[in-house]
Amino acid sequence: MIVFFVNITMISTSTDRNNLSQSIHAKALALETSILRQNSQFRGFLVTGDATYLKSYDEGRDEYDRTSTELEALLTEPAQKDALLKSREETLAWRKQWGDRLIAAVKSGQRESAQAEVRAAGKAVLTSAAVLPLRDIREAQVKLIDENSARQESAISTARIVLVLGAIALIGIAIMLAMMLTRMIARPVTRLTGTMADLAAGKNDIAVPDTDRADELGDMAKAVLVFRDAAVAQEKATAEKVRSEAAQQQVVSDLAAALGKMSAGDLTVTLKNFPGEYRKLEEDFNAALGALRETMGSIALATGNIHGGSGEISQASDDLSRRTEQQAASLEETAAAMTQITATVQNSAAGAGEANKLVRATQADAKESSKVVGDAVAAMAEIEKSSQEITKIIEVIDKIAFQTNLLALNASVEAAHAGEAGRAFAVVANEVRALAQRSADAAQEIGTLISNSSKQVEGGVSLVGEAGKALTRIIGSVDEVSGLVSQIAMAADQQSSALAQVNTAITEMDKVTQQNAAMVEESNAAARSLSDEATGLASLVGRFNTGADAGRASRTAPARTLRSVGAR
Repeated sequence: MIVFFVNITMISTSTDRNNLSQSIHAKALALETSILRQNSQFRGFLVTGDATYLKSYDEGRDEYDRTSTELEALLTEPAQKDALLKSREETLAWRKQWGDRLIAAVKSGQRESAQAEVRAAGKAVLTSAAVLPLRDIREAQVKLIDENSARQESAISTARIVLVLGAIALIGIAIMLAMMLTRMIARPVTRLTGTMADLAAGKNDIAVPDTDRADELGDMAKAVLVFRDAAVAQEKATAEKVRSEAAQQQVVSDLAAALGKMSAGDLTVTLKNFPGEYRKLEEDFNAALGALRETMGSIALATGNIHGGSGEISQASDDLSRRTEQQAASLEETAAAMTQITATVQNSAAGAGEANKLVRATQADAKESSKVVGDAVAAMAEIEKSSQEITKIIEVIDKIAFQTNLLALNASVEAAHAGEAGRAFAVVANEVRALAQRSADAAQEIGTLISNSSKQVEGGVSLVGEAGKALTRIIGSVDEVSGLVSQIAMAADQQSSALAQVNTAITEMDKVTQQNAAMVEESNAAARSLSDEATGLASLVGRFNTGADAGRASRTAPARTLRSVGAR
């Protein structure tokens, strides 16, 4: 098993190393692929100028950086780690000198010059310097994979040989152990089996062999010894059981006789002379029977008291039922009267509410009329103001007519000085003077009319003001009436609610009184039933002989006097 374990450990170690080498090989191959991918996508973008090549270029660059870090963590040999660092250095130099620089040049519009620079560079632009160190790492890992595989095959072959030889050796050892165990175990088991057969046949005085052994056979022999001792004890228990059954039969017989007397009503019976193990039963039975006698005596006394009390309760229930019926009738009449009063108050409340609505409507109309009167007063004031303005205009017209008349007079004088040549002008001047005179006369008449109109407007304004004052007084009176009517309506509503609550309370009282009357009837019936039950119970208790006359003496209960409630 040690050799087999060593080989299995070797196989596991070789497998782990092989997996590590394969992981390193795969990551080195991924680095090489990403470098070649960067180179190809760089050339594609350089030739076509298509920006889609840049996405793949950036992905290849990111993949190289990530995989390079992971591979550096896996490598343990300094030579391979130096090769990886050299590849990374060459890759970064290629990006800086060619990839990133020329991509930036193409983006700035210098694609032709960038292409020319690549063609002129020749092999210098290739990525061989970055790829070759990675190939060295891959070749070294391939070699390690082959070595680990060979070591693994060798360990598997050795393990197979050791497994076959170990199996043959184990089979031989098992055969030898089976023969030894047969000689060590079979013979004692045969002796123990014979002893157990004798014990099963009823031979309890036999000797049990091999009880001094410290192995499992010794434990079996000791168990058989226990069985033998148990069989001996069982024989003794059987004899004791026969004696106990006889005593038990006597106890059952005496107990059955006592129970028979109890069923016949004799509670004075007692048990005596029970065996020691049944003495507790005798004491408990006698104590229970004594307690039963005392209980039956108390029940007989209580039955008499219940019989007398139930009669008094029945009589009191009859009186209470009669008074409750009278109270229910009175409450029913009171409820009917309260219902009528409530209906009347509700009608009054409804009328007060309608009156309140009418008063509010009248109040609103009066306020609207007051507003109209105010508007009329304002309109009269505007008319008076307009009349004053017209009077001023007429004064201006009168002055213009006077000036025109003077001008016409001057024109006539000048026409007279002109002689025959100014005759036509004199005629025009006379017409102008006549027109000015008519304008002055008309202005004087309009002034007179405006003056009369102003006086009439002043009178109208005075009358409208008086009407407004009267409406204001009316509105104040209507407000007072509205307040009074609102208070009346509110009071009527409150009275209606209060009466409704009183009516509800009286109705509930009537209902409760009716229920009380029904409960009194039920109580009366229950009291009669209780009296009948007490009579029956006294008859049943009289069947028992308790050794005293308490049951018969207690049948006559002391008389008690109830005070009448109606006499209070």
